[in-house]
Amino acid sequence: MRSMLLACLALWLGCGAAVDESTLPLLGLPPSQGVVSAELSPQTAGPLDGRPYQYKVPTRYDKTKPTPLLVMLHGFSASGSVEELYLNIGALAESKTFLYAFPDGTKNPVGLRFWNAMEWCCNFFKSGVDDVAYLNAVIADMQSRFNVDAKRIFVVGHSNGGFMAHRVACELSDKVAGIVSLAGQQWNDPTRCQPKQHVPILHVHGTLDAVIGYLGVPGLYPGAKETVQIWAQKNGCGGRLTYSGENRDLDLPLLGAETKVEQFTGCPSDGPVELWTIQGGGHVPVFNSFFTSSIYEFLMSHPKP
Repeated sequence: MRSMLLACLALWLGCGAAVDESTLPLLGLPPSQGVVSAELSPQTAGPLDGRPYQYKVPTRYDKTKPTPLLVMLHGFSASGSVEELYLNIGALAESKTFLYAFPDGTKNPVGLRFWNAMEWCCNFFKSGVDDVAYLNAVIADMQSRFNVDAKRIFVVGHSNGGFMAHRVACELSDKVAGIVSLAGQQWNDPTRCQPKQHVPILHVHGTLDAVIGYLGVPGLYPGAKETVQIWAQKNGCGGRLTYSGENRDLDLPLLGAETKVEQFTGCPSDGPVELWTIQGGGHVPVFNSFFTSSIYEFLMSHPKP
């Protein structure tokens, strides 16, 4: 049943439709459960007052123990709640005991939510919103509320949120321990990315993505391999992108182990760079339960030094 609902949601998102809580009953999906909507606390909000975000605290959270934090960034026209229904990270947060925040981008003049990420995606109306500052404030607010492990603050983004995850890694490298980008590329101009520290990078992309092309678009955004190459240079990797010998079965409709795992060699321990290529995968893959656990294992294995 869940796979059928995911396929329906994937079709909806893949068509670029605006999706919010009011559309969930149309998809046969319930509203988000077990989450809290919070205003930024005064010490972190600053000019960002009035922009709430949602978060989930696992039932086994122990305030005496530093706990990892994962921030998830939705795709263009979606929302944190809708992306959560797609990726189902909340269930993983519960089973693995980590804090989980899933904020919303702002709405553009035609009512579609977006992140002000990079040159091409997806600030189409030239908004002045500073989403790096907002996400920095969200992280700081979670730190003010909970015992967040400062060495394990991670960001996962999809599509427009994937572009934003790359930007966060560029500009908040002193805070973010690692990112996963699903179908979202780097800056078209790599000089725009100037991280102060190395950041572990996992880029996941389908070869048949018709929205954000795997090969990139000249003049707009780089391809998947160029994106990880940029990060390999930023992280000081001395080798090249190499097939790991491993393929993973992550996409339900595709037969066999369709996802090829490649890694840059010669990377420092605090700056691994990986590319997972979904052979035949589209922009909104219908993932099985191993996807979220696999990306979380990558992140957790690379905390800040």
